[in-house]
Amino acid sequence: MDIQKIINDVLAKLKGDDNLLAKFKAEPTKTLEGIIGIDLPDEQIDAVVKGVLAKINLDEVAEKAGGIFGAIKGLFGKK
Repeated sequence: MDIQKIINDVLAKLKGDDNLLAKFKAEPTKTLEGIIGIDLPDEQIDAVVKGVLAKINLDEVAEKAGGIFGAIKGLFGKK
């Protein structure tokens, strides 16, 4: 089973649905099991949950950083 592929597939679904993303953040394991529809062993589910959460957090940090850098550039008249 390719855990990285599952993570990427889940991320694609979560990014396309804000309600599903909010549900995942509240109940990651339960939501993940519903998304993939496969009964994985706990250690694999945990690995996927951690991978998805890490990528979501990384994307959110990058998005915020981009906004901050854009604001700083705006202060100096550069766009």
